[in-house]
Amino acid sequence: MLIGGAPCLDFANTSSGRGTSFLQEHLRSYDLLLTWSEHAGLIARAERRRLAHLATQRPRAASRVLRRALALREAIHAIGAALARDARPPAAALAVVNCELATAMAQARLRPADGGFALDWAAKPTALDSVLRPLVRSATELLLAPLRERVKQCPGHGCGWIFLDMTKNRNRRWCEMEVCGSRNKVRRYRERRRKLNRRAPSHVPSP
Repeated sequence: MLIGGAPCLDFANTSSGRGTSFLQEHLRSYDLLLTWSEHAGLIARAERRRLAHLATQRPRAASRVLRRALALREAIHAIGAALARDARPPAAALAVVNCELATAMAQARLRPADGGFALDWAAKPTALDSVLRPLVRSATELLLAPLRERVKQCPGHGCGWIFLDMTKNRNRRWCEMEVCGSRNKVRRYRERRRKLNRRAPSHVPSP
């Protein structure tokens, strides 16, 4: 589900139920990381297949990249959560992003495009970690842009997903109104019913 408004925020949302006993990890393997990246439009199908094939030949390296990806995801989530509450991002989280940024920038290059220039990556067919490049680039661009002021965190119970509030009045509250918003309405309704039931006088049978 892509509701973040930026690739890095969608990536931060690939875990559900943070802080609850219902924690779900959606990126349980390098192959699932590739599948999600293709779904998010960050890599092409041909690249996914190439990297998946390479991962079968180098499973330990693929596992290391997955661990780096999950560390990057948690760092982005921590930074996004801090921005949402107008707090200073954790230094440890920023260090993780900076480390991946330095690795990615070592492969960055400028190329002519549409009368100007575009940032691209040097082709490295054996780079299993190339899947991380668009993620760290998205995080960097978001943190450098005024859009970072629109980062919010869903207050839904056990949710905590991060998203950009692009509404005119900046009044978006939920990751999805149909999900967390509806659950909150149901929870509030049940709470009101319980309070009313506690206040209602008990029934006394007639003699």
